[in-house]
Amino acid sequence: MMETPIYDFLTKYSNSAPIRAHMPGHKGISPIPELMSAYSLDITEIAGADSLFEADGIIKKSEENASALFGTLETVYSCGGSTLCIQAMLYLMKQENRRVIAGRTVHKAFLNACILLGIEVTWVYPKEEHGILSGKFDPADFEKALNDAKLSPCCVYVTSPDYLGNMADIASLSEISHRYNAPLLVDNAHGAHLAFFPENIHPIALGADLCCDSAHKMLPCLTGCAYLHTSNKQYKGKLKGAMNMFGSTSPSYLMLLSLDLCNVFLQNEARENIAGIIKNIEEMKKRLQNKYIFAGGHDPFHLVIDTAAMGICGTALAKELEKLGCFAEYAGKEAVVLLLSAAERIQELLRLDNALQQCTGLIKSSNTAKKPPSFTRPEVIMNMRKAALSESEIISVENAIGRICAGVHVPCPPAVPIVISGEIIDERTAEVLKFYNVNEIEVVK
Repeated sequence: MMETPIYDFLTKYSNSAPIRAHMPGHKGISPIPELMSAYSLDITEIAGADSLFEADGIIKKSEENASALFGTLETVYSCGGSTLCIQAMLYLMKQENRRVIAGRTVHKAFLNACILLGIEVTWVYPKEEHGILSGKFDPADFEKALNDAKLSPCCVYVTSPDYLGNMADIASLSEISHRYNAPLLVDNAHGAHLAFFPENIHPIALGADLCCDSAHKMLPCLTGCAYLHTSNKQYKGKLKGAMNMFGSTSPSYLMLLSLDLCNVFLQNEARENIAGIIKNIEEMKKRLQNKYIFAGGHDPFHLVIDTAAMGICGTALAKELEKLGCFAEYAGKEAVVLLLSAAERIQELLRLDNALQQCTGLIKSSNTAKKPPSFTRPEVIMNMRKAALSESEIISVENAIGRICAGVHVPCPPAVPIVISGEIIDERTAEVLKFYNVNEIEVVK
């Protein structure tokens, strides 16, 4: 039976009716009776409760349990989501003065971290399908970038799975990276469940040196829970210090409790659940294959309806699903993403199946979706950090042609920044921005 040291401590403490002469200010009492049990378990780093960034007690034991389940050299918890883990990974690379060679399918957390740390990035672009950057990379493009870097120390950074569930060839990228003495970093925020597939395809199992998972995305954890993993002895013992540079000094014990209890789920239920869910997803897709086009070659738990290939608008389909009580993870003109979980219940899959069946009238009557304009590769005019920290102004996209992008909060298709800080906005870039309803943009003054 998997131990639950954090849960055991918190429940014992709460049941002892203590005098809470410590934070948090709610003192274990909720203004809403239904939340009383959650409030009573929410504490701070009192005696015996350990400390997240200097863990040597119950948190350390729980993290060691997670490490054994994921098969890593070391796994540590994050109460700041994968964002904190990404910051920590890049901090370790900055310490080693490495240039980052990154697939362009990155989250804005990566861009913000590079700006904060002053990291230079060499971009590798994915293939384009239906006018959309697909998230599918040719490993040879990363090898070329590594070779072009000559003797400069580098690392490789990829997002896999990306927001649309596209998965990179991590095994090949690992082999290539290590030939060039470059660590492989993976933003696996959408892939914590991959370690518990019938065949373990988690990035760590495939050769990644550092990897982050958002436990709350694909596993039964509270929002904001995440893991930072390493398989490389060079980084063992350094993860906490790197996270401490950016993380809150008041991590949530409810989140730590959630991660602790998730270990029991991973040991006792995850593999069987996942195998059953994969089978049910395949059967559901077969039943719906005459009505929908599903994107292939990706994580099955990202049920992606390729509305661009179907000639319909994804946002219209999502609105119809909402009327039937189904809320999508993402809806854009080109796709709808229905995100499933390792803890998914079969009855919920059946409800989803039924809702999709009822949307057939919409598909017949929807206007054909306009094909997205082809992406460009904007020219870098200014250092990313300098551009982001420069004095800026927000102007219309039409008036931004020829200007340098300043802000990183530019809406984009899932995980594909159209233009980032320091890049020039040309006519084609403006066209892509407007297609995705970006009408204003922050530029350097």
